Amino acid sequence: MGSSSTAGMNEEEERPHVLVVDDSLIDRKIMEKLFTNSACKVSTAENGQKALELLGQGEDKHTNINHQGPKINLVVTDYCMPGMTGYDLLKKVKESCDIKEIPVIIVSSENVPTRIEKCLKEGAQEFILKPLKQSDVKKLRCQMQFRQPIKGRLCMGR
Repeated sequence: MGSSSTAGMNEEEERPHVLVVDDSLIDRKIMEKLFTNSACKVSTAENGQKALELLGQGEDKHTNINHQGPKINLVVTDYCMPGMTGYDLLKKVKESCDIKEIPVIIVSSENVPTRIEKCLKEGAQEFILKPLKQSDVKKLRCQMQFRQPIKGRLCMGR
């Protein structure tokens, strides 16, 4: 039984780590469940500032996931949040030397073409309309299997 726990720890280390950011508890729980179902480790934050802290960019260095624990492989953030929007979080991630390589996915219930274009130009990997579906997560999970995400790579999941 000891060897199975060691295997479990190796599996845990190999699972992609997703940071889900949404001010809605229900949406956070739904996205957490979808990514967990796709064999991902999930951390959650209720706002952009908390997400930055978890990414090691906030003032509280004690909650820094990237330097004290497993690396974040993907950030999935809601666009509309009070305080710091998902777009603001995207800009901060892409401006940081430490974390700019982490892919950021923006999700929103509002289909606003100018907003989508703005996020993609700023460096969002994708803009996905809510509700997020298991097929969306499968596609993102496939993209995370590659160390350097390549736009346009075909991933079967939809």
